Amino acid sequence: MIEHLKFDCKYFKGDVPCKPNKLRNKVCDTCDEYEPYGKRILIIKLGAMGDVIRTTPLLVRFRQLYPDSHITWLTHTPEVLPKDEIDEVVKFEFRQVYKIQNKQYNIAINLDKDEEACILLSQLEAEEKYGFTWSNNHIDIATEKAEHKLITGLFDNISKQNTKSYPEEIFEICHMEFNQEPYLLNYDQQLAAEWAYLREQAGSNTIIGLNTGCGTRWLTRLWPNEYWIELIKALKNRRYYPVLLGGPAEDEQNQYLATHSGAYYPGYFPLETFIALISQTDMMVSLVTMTMHIAIGLKKPLVLFNNIFNSSEYELYNNGVIVEPPTGCDCFYGETCKRDRHCMKDLKPEMVLEAIESLKQEKIGEH
Repeated sequence: MIEHLKFDCKYFKGDVPCKPNKLRNKVCDTCDEYEPYGKRILIIKLGAMGDVIRTTPLLVRFRQLYPDSHITWLTHTPEVLPKDEIDEVVKFEFRQVYKIQNKQYNIAINLDKDEEACILLSQLEAEEKYGFTWSNNHIDIATEKAEHKLITGLFDNISKQNTKSYPEEIFEICHMEFNQEPYLLNYDQQLAAEWAYLREQAGSNTIIGLNTGCGTRWLTRLWPNEYWIELIKALKNRRYYPVLLGGPAEDEQNQYLATHSGAYYPGYFPLETFIALISQTDMMVSLVTMTMHIAIGLKKPLVLFNNIFNSSEYELYNNGVIVEPPTGCDCFYGETCKRDRHCMKDLKPEMVLEAIESLKQEKIGEH
């Protein structure tokens, strides 16, 4: 009997009855539902959440190239990934890593420079390996196409000269060309429907989400609260309905802004609920955060604040605009500001308002 088992079938579970057997009593040697997998592909992209989201365009391409492939994604944040697009979404923990180490893959990709991710790729059995690996007790490249991304991560002066977006870089690492493949999100339409009341509150006004914070690491990105308040008041005068957005780290700030500006602040929520909330906005304003990537994934027109990063890195899919301090920034990937006057104070509310109005007219039109 064992010689008739279809180990490569998409329904095969390995230790329990498959779906055709459970529901219809089918067995391998006579089953007419046998569907073999094509290539087995492993993607290692551990974190952070935003970086995981902006790696999902690879899924689109691999599904086009290999429709019957079996794709496994290893990550620290499985909750952000679209489960219906990936055969296995697994969290980086011993049990899952142990299984991956002892399986065979046609294609294995590691896009993280973390030691544990690089070491794992070096230990895997795969016909093709792309990205970052481990050799001679240090990080290395699996193919020459990963050299550019490695070098820009090691030297600030070279990173500043980079003109490639992140999607362009990861497609290049995988020996492919980026063709505007979109982000994919774990988006729940039923959860989104629970936020439909925002439209009633907004009436005919444009619902604009304002992501006010930037986490706790690179605080040099923060925009002054007094500027947020001034912008919100100006937006309300121009038929916008501002909604303050953020996580636990931004809760105190958003409560303050809501009190002093009259903007609506619904609170902070688990990730899937947060994605559903953003889906009900008409456009977004965000600093460089996970919220930015969610907005891009939901195809929301986006005004993106940037100062300390290379703006070439961001792919807005012709649906957004980047605003930066006109005086420039001296703190590339800096956690502290080198100036007496923070550069973000030179990005005035009227500059942001002008960018919002221009983007609205281009992408949404007047109500």
